[in-house]
Amino acid sequence: MPPAFRRAVDALRAARLRPELEIDPTRPPQRLAPYAYALEAAVVEGEDDLADGRLVLLHDPAGHDAWKGTFRLVTLVRAELEPEMAADPLLPEVCWSWLTGALEARGLAYGEASGTVTQAGSHYFGGLAERRPATQIEIRASWTPQDALGGAPDTAAHLTAWSDLLCQIAGLPPSTPDPGAGTISGAGVVSLPQRRGPQQP
Repeated sequence: MPPAFRRAVDALRAARLRPELEIDPTRPPQRLAPYAYALEAAVVEGEDDLADGRLVLLHDPAGHDAWKGTFRLVTLVRAELEPEMAADPLLPEVCWSWLTGALEARGLAYGEASGTVTQAGSHYFGGLAERRPATQIEIRASWTPQDALGGAPDTAAHLTAWSDLLCQIAGLPPSTPDPGAGTISGAGVVSLPQRRGPQQP
């Protein structure tokens, strides 16, 4: 494992995140890059997952023309939206601005950002007719981190920005950094206290 990639992975494992997040390493995709590391996360409220996502770190020591760099971050974020938000015709643009805004709010330099925002509605019939219609939003995106430190990007800061996006799309209020938040470790993740209670009807 190249030293720069090892440092980038170690930073991901040491990142301190909000306590509403459950996060664990997962199997990375194959063949996208010589080296890859992946995390999956969910924003949990009671027994409900308000949003979930996956963040993949790719590294090609030889560089990649499309990335314009040697590192690339790839993400998938999904959530179910409230009806009033789903009715907003500017929803895709708003969701994309949440991603770029999360990176910029942390002062992170990045390039070659690209992706899609997909909105899908579900209507229920028959035995499920009592359920209200639901709208899901899905963000697929990738970007090249440019804030290299000693040959490796500040992946902890990028992960923190990504977690801000995940919490925002889940409807959580902004939060200041919490020194008691969970920390990823090589063996998994520590217990995450202070979860929010179930929503009131």
